[in-house]
Amino acid sequence: MIICVDIGNTNIKYAVFDGKDLKASYRVSSRHNRTADEYGATLINLLASSSIKKEDIEGIIISSVIPALNYTISHMCEYFFDVTPIMIGSGIKTGLNIKAENPREVGADIIANSVSALKTYGDGNPMVVIDFGTATTFNIISGKGELVGVVIAPGMKTSLESLVQNAALLSMVEIEAPKTALPKNTKACMQAGIVFGFAGLVENIVRKIREELGVEEIKVIATGGMSEVLAKEVSCFTKVDRMLTLNGLRILYELNKAV
Repeated sequence: MIICVDIGNTNIKYAVFDGKDLKASYRVSSRHNRTADEYGATLINLLASSSIKKEDIEGIIISSVIPALNYTISHMCEYFFDVTPIMIGSGIKTGLNIKAENPREVGADIIANSVSALKTYGDGNPMVVIDFGTATTFNIISGKGELVGVVIAPGMKTSLESLVQNAALLSMVEIEAPKTALPKNTKACMQAGIVFGFAGLVENIVRKIREELGVEEIKVIATGGMSEVLAKEVSCFTKVDRMLTLNGLRILYELNKAV
């Protein structure tokens, strides 16, 4: 079995795979002040709740957008599992042709999502992979399987938190679509602005990508925490796949594991 670790700005996601079979997945908060022992003890307990022993783990791969946590999580892998993890970064085999001015700037999560989408949904047609996390990223993949561009927008929760932080009379609300686009109370007003506003952002960016690529149709794969909320409000999603990133890490592990 292997553990795929996705270190995000808000959460760390773990997935345990036995070959292609997903055995368990977990989510913990990303806290800079937690130690390797704390992360390790938590993960060991989570594994035990799924009847998985640490001795069952033969490999670990990590994708991270928080460099400050890389050493902590790597040390946790070595101390608790006696495994040196594979870290997504420069020099790793991806099979992905990255058309960027500086490919080293491309985030590990973008690489994992793009590789996963190509392997799982690629059929020779262009794709847009949208990840709704702390940021909202649009990965544009050509019909040749090349990563030809990335659009980065604020995340839905990030935008809401910024609004609440800077508006004295507003407080946090649950991110869900209200029943009407003509809301008459503060909670629904905020929900309409966030959900319907981001639905419009998604539709417009996908439309502009499609026009610039010169294609009539484009496959749109959505992932991330807010993808299911937006799926009910947009018409462009082809597929919502909450495990896209972690499955991409599984694929990348197979490409890079020691023979």
